[in-house]
Amino acid sequence: MSDATRIVTRPVSPRTHDELVREGLHPVLARVCAARGISRRGELEDSFSGLIAPSALMNTERAGALLADAIAAGKRMLIVADYDCDGATACAVGVRALSAFGANIGYLVPNRFEHGYGLTPEIVALAARSKPDLLITVDNGIASVEGVDAARGLGIEVLITDHHLPGAELPRAAAIVNPNQPGCAFPSKSLAGVGVMFYVMLALRAELRKRGAFAARKEPNLADLLDLVALGTVADVVPLDFNNRVLVTQGLRRIRAGRGQEGVHALFAVAGGEPHRASSFDLGFLLGPRLNAAGRLSDMGLGIECLTTDDRGRALEIAKQLDDLNRERRAIESEMHAQAEELMAKVSVGETSSISLYDPSWHQGVVGILAGRIKDRYHRPTFAFAPLSSNEGDGGIRGSGRSIAGLHLRDALDLLAKREPGLLLRFGGHAAAAGLTLRAADFDRFAKGFEAVAGELLSPAQLARSIETDGSLEPAYLDLGLARLIDCQVWGQGFPQPLFCDDFEVLGQRVVGEKHLKLKLARAGRTLEAMRFNALDPLPQQVRAAYRLSVEEFRGAQNLQLVIEHWEAA
Repeated sequence: MSDATRIVTRPVSPRTHDELVREGLHPVLARVCAARGISRRGELEDSFSGLIAPSALMNTERAGALLADAIAAGKRMLIVADYDCDGATACAVGVRALSAFGANIGYLVPNRFEHGYGLTPEIVALAARSKPDLLITVDNGIASVEGVDAARGLGIEVLITDHHLPGAELPRAAAIVNPNQPGCAFPSKSLAGVGVMFYVMLALRAELRKRGAFAARKEPNLADLLDLVALGTVADVVPLDFNNRVLVTQGLRRIRAGRGQEGVHALFAVAGGEPHRASSFDLGFLLGPRLNAAGRLSDMGLGIECLTTDDRGRALEIAKQLDDLNRERRAIESEMHAQAEELMAKVSVGETSSISLYDPSWHQGVVGILAGRIKDRYHRPTFAFAPLSSNEGDGGIRGSGRSIAGLHLRDALDLLAKREPGLLLRFGGHAAAAGLTLRAADFDRFAKGFEAVAGELLSPAQLARSIETDGSLEPAYLDLGLARLIDCQVWGQGFPQPLFCDDFEVLGQRVVGEKHLKLKLARAGRTLEAMRFNALDPLPQQVRAAYRLSVEEFRGAQNLQLVIEHWEAA
């Protein structure tokens, strides 16, 4: 495999490793955790009591009081959701919790193709038809200055719950809860939109308790919503810091125990997953894409209904529709990917610091996935653009971007906007992902400007692809016990699954399922089963491989299987 990928080993502090072993952690797990910044075993504790208190998140108490007042006055509330998995789960958490607290609550999902992103004046006009007294944004709103002003002009209050980075001006909302707003000292800046909404619901419950609202009725158990919080957190690919790991672990436990929402179980059923063995991988790669397919190709209202219904039959019916949409999304993406590779054939990637692609035939709902695929393949920050729909404005294109480590995508766009006034019509996002709108005629100008910014912000070392591993695994630890132990932990963005690196002899290799390689490897006198997924390039007799340990289940028996992520000739 002769691409220019270097295999590097994560540095580990021997002192931290020894301390973790003294605290009773398995020696390999101690090494892996020390390399990920864990310094004491307590940081791996995942009990719900370890969660940072809601009062630490700026304005949650104000939001709780605002919502409690609205419930007491019988005011009509409307959640304005976002059209991705984080937005859908955040909306479902809000609808379920507020209903349980006795609120008069509805929701509205902007259509990606008609309304664009966020609380726009157009969305406010649409919302106003159902005469709400209070609008609640989830996973959006921090940049909606005009939208909030439009709502206020109609006498509608706005509560913003979001986690995106704010612009220079904050909207004049009744309350803003966002860990990334100026002045918020909340230690976990990586909360997803659904995490922020869950925190607001915890604050509301605390406020209702204070007011004696549960004297005559049972208090709703908000922990029942943690499967939704886990799903949105993993699907939005936010870093799994301590607080997010607690939320995800607790949610996965509920799913494994059969206590998830009907919609979550229905999504597992259509995806062929096993809820009793649910992992963060399942949330990110089985459930997330099926929910996202609704927002990408159709209407996320379908996804939200799946997560809010208690009717098992209805949940399964919607999950099947979402599965069909996901198949359709994959077909569209496959065609776009082939066209993107044709465009890439004309580019000398080694001489560039970024990639910008546009095709008038591309589908706006799928450009984000395409940008991610191209970024993974070529290791460059990538934007892919598609035309806006006709009712969003003629001659406009919308781009979705994905970045590599070292380039903060939203900050890069901010710098470009300052250098090229009027070029970016709208933009927003995070470090790793961002979106923007511009005129089609300005695409080349954008591509040149973005290339200049990326070239300044990225060093040659950051543009060289490397694969980080946890080093060699002693042969004595190559066993099913360690694979199971690793399986029990929650891994994800910012807390990657352990990857080891060793030399093997290749004893056999054959193609299975048309696109995977099944391998027989030897090391230190042992024969090991291994898989190389989605790659058919034959391996030489001696390889140096970066690999994961996995538990393979076959006919009720569990066996150790290595998953080869990358190899080079030994």
